[in-house]
Amino acid sequence: MDYALQRRALLAEVYSGRVGTMEVCDASPYLLRAAKFHGQPTDVQCPVCRKEPLTLVSWIYGDELKHASGSARAPEELAKLANLYEEFTVYAVEVCRTCSWNHLVQSYVLGTRGLRSGKPRRRTVAE
Repeated sequence: MDYALQRRALLAEVYSGRVGTMEVCDASPYLLRAAKFHGQPTDVQCPVCRKEPLTLVSWIYGDELKHASGSARAPEELAKLANLYEEFTVYAVEVCRTCSWNHLVQSYVLGTRGLRSGKPRRRTVAE
């Protein structure tokens, strides 16, 4: 699922002054730390402060992941986990490490579900 329309609407509210930057630049210290150590740099400038490129952080959730559920993972780790587990959800969040802007960009499902049984793999969040 792509959250580009929600992002665009929120930024329009910020640019018009109806929503303050303090309301949208509220990344937790945990998210900022995850961006530093597990994030993937992008070429997209921060839409709020315009001082640095955004960092993409991938969070994983799934019952089968047990203790790893709810943790940030680098892209290369996602590929390995996709081959090990049947199904888990990835939430990609863009983060500005300067002004603390953050927004959910995309969510998708990874894993081996359906590959062994010959059934097509479902790629949607809602099942």
